[in-house]
Amino acid sequence: MKCTQPGCSGDIVDGYCMICGMPAVTTGGTGSTAPGATPSPLDGPATQPFVPTGVAPAPQRGQSANACARPGCPGRILDGWCDVCGSPAAATPSPLESPVGSSRSQGSSRLQSTAMGSARMSGSGTVLTRRSGGSQRLRASSRIGAGLLRVDPAPTQDPAEAVMANPVVPENKRYCPSCGSPVGRSRDGRPGRTSGFCPKCRNPFSFDPKLKAGDLVANQYEVAGCLAHGGMGWIYLARDKNVSDRWVVIKGLLNSGDADALAAAIAEQRFLAQVEHPSIVEIYNFVNHDGAGYIVMEYVGGRSLKQLLKDRMRENNGVYNPLPLPEAIAYILEILPAMQYLHDLGLLYCDFKPDNMIQVGDGLKLIDMGGVRRIDDDESAIYGTVGYQAPEVPRVGPSIASDIYTVGRTLLVLAAEFRGYQTSWKDSLPGPEQIPLLGQHDSFHRLLLKACAPTPADRFATADEMRTQLLGLLREEVGRSTPGTALTSAPSVLFTTPHVTGNTLSDRQLPMLREDPTDPQFAWLASIDETDPRERLALLRAAPADSPEVLLDRARCCVDLGDFAGAEQQCSLLLDEDPWEWRAVWLQGVVAMRQDRWAEAQQCFNAVYGQVPGELAPKLALGLACELGDQPQLAESMYQICAATDASYLVPAAFGIARLRARADDLVGAAKALEAIPPTSRAHGEASQLRARHLLTMSNGVTELLAAEEAVAETQMDPTDRDSFMASILERALWMVRSSGPEKVTIGGFAAEEVALRDGLEQRYRSLARQLPAERVDWVDKANAIRNWSMT
Repeated sequence: MKCTQPGCSGDIVDGYCMICGMPAVTTGGTGSTAPGATPSPLDGPATQPFVPTGVAPAPQRGQSANACARPGCPGRILDGWCDVCGSPAAATPSPLESPVGSSRSQGSSRLQSTAMGSARMSGSGTVLTRRSGGSQRLRASSRIGAGLLRVDPAPTQDPAEAVMANPVVPENKRYCPSCGSPVGRSRDGRPGRTSGFCPKCRNPFSFDPKLKAGDLVANQYEVAGCLAHGGMGWIYLARDKNVSDRWVVIKGLLNSGDADALAAAIAEQRFLAQVEHPSIVEIYNFVNHDGAGYIVMEYVGGRSLKQLLKDRMRENNGVYNPLPLPEAIAYILEILPAMQYLHDLGLLYCDFKPDNMIQVGDGLKLIDMGGVRRIDDDESAIYGTVGYQAPEVPRVGPSIASDIYTVGRTLLVLAAEFRGYQTSWKDSLPGPEQIPLLGQHDSFHRLLLKACAPTPADRFATADEMRTQLLGLLREEVGRSTPGTALTSAPSVLFTTPHVTGNTLSDRQLPMLREDPTDPQFAWLASIDETDPRERLALLRAAPADSPEVLLDRARCCVDLGDFAGAEQQCSLLLDEDPWEWRAVWLQGVVAMRQDRWAEAQQCFNAVYGQVPGELAPKLALGLACELGDQPQLAESMYQICAATDASYLVPAAFGIARLRARADDLVGAAKALEAIPPTSRAHGEASQLRARHLLTMSNGVTELLAAEEAVAETQMDPTDRDSFMASILERALWMVRSSGPEKVTIGGFAAEEVALRDGLEQRYRSLARQLPAERVDWVDKANAIRNWSMT
């Protein structure tokens, strides 16, 4: 039987349509169900009187006489709602609603609700026109900072106020656009010319604005004035008369001296209009005016990061005041997706620097697209800035690696006073001796060394790769700058999470490498279910190709089998193919750990640390290698980073710090490290027991034993361990009382005097005898030996 609803092609099954869900309707349109169908509890009575087509059904008891107004619905309005489709009386269907009859449920809006807001003021006499408050937890946090820290949004600015009152280029910034020689300088007390010819190359120069307020460019853009002077001349603010007077920026094009050169310049940069990214200024148009070419682009209100640094310096009485390191990292993190977007389009930005990043509210935008060029462009002019541009660019041209270099240099300029970055250090990085911040933040230093490596191939391969490491670095810096805050876990895309729940840590408990889903053989490897290393290795030798993941998997199997030479061979094959494959070096470090070659393991893990400075796994591994290799200070520094950054690394790191401090006879420090393990951790019990042992060992008086007793009381442990601990505490208390005399304190429920403590020890010994049948005789003997003399 076919459904009779208009436009529905479904079949009636068990009285209801399989497509629209409506009940079966007879050809007469009476609304009765199909023969044999079971009426729904929401339907009307099981039997209905016959009603001719077009005649409204007679009202039933408790019903309204109105039929449902929803097209195609045979239901009737009951208490204001349709008894079939659930629609309210005289409902007008919304285009966003589900198909008619697809749902028979009733919305929660039909329920009565407690009065809220203005409804509560009805009849109360209170008059309020706005809300008095609201929870701040629902306030949108700043986008900059990846949710890890808050960066204050940039203040809003009226575009008209940004126009320069006197658009003049300072003499110390006037250089010939052809040869770069100083021009337009003062002589003999006379001010320098703003236009003329270069005395060195004889080419013309001009620093006078070509447009003035009121000019109408291309019969569309009305100039309001000059905003700034850049490498391509003056930048103007204008209103777009064709689009609601919106503010736009007009910037001159080079090579516009003749019509052919101007046409070529416009054609070369037409691709910029196709760039669409929320963090990149939008290009609207390319126009001609009085024989010159101009780019029309989005007006970005806000302040550049260069201006932000200038404002901080002015507020600091003229002394350079860099951004806090977490904030500097947050700004770069926010703009790196835009850089990756350009690279994915086959474009290079070329001139990244603080001047070209504008903070707009709680976001950032890349501006000044004049230097953008295609990756395969070997002919266009190259734009860059001394101090930011990679050293190889003048020889081989720009690349993704050179863009990464500019990002690293910009990050250091934001975070530290980088003196000489355009002179003595223009092609290299200073060390911690010149910039103490680099010595205080080792991970940050390692990231800069990779981003600004002299050899382009040694840098981060992509902006996304750099961003992943910067995100880990930001977590590290936030944890470092806000100690005591509740840690969270952030799973790595490169390493698994360590699962250490006790005081021991070995290479077998270190995080493992995650498989790379982009590996050519990933799907084939996923099809292998064999977990036995010997059997799996046999299957891996028949792999279709020796991809990196195949070689790494073979090396892991060799390590598990104790075939360290075989593991080294697989790692060497991978490194011969790709010398930057740090995963092979990681496995070499694991092999060295298995063979107790601590110095070699330290070198391997340190190399991995340099390649992925934002990851915690290399730091934990390096800390373990240094702990076992007798370098406690470096080991503790690595453990400290792990403990302050990620909850998943807190347990192994805290136990590691405690081991190092206990080995140095710093039991106070060891106990303090163990306190960091939270009660929610499965390792809390063992940590508490270990802390209690340290407190017991280092106590020098009966009063200090109370801390050990409190630690035992807070620890969840079985009765045998608890009695054993308390027996040790009472034994030490008895020894102290015998040496120094009684004290007015209570230990384990017994007064700190000899008779009471002997009674307490006897009870503990006998309790242990009952719990340990195999050692019962020894414990009974100890109980008899310690008991007080009596007449029984």
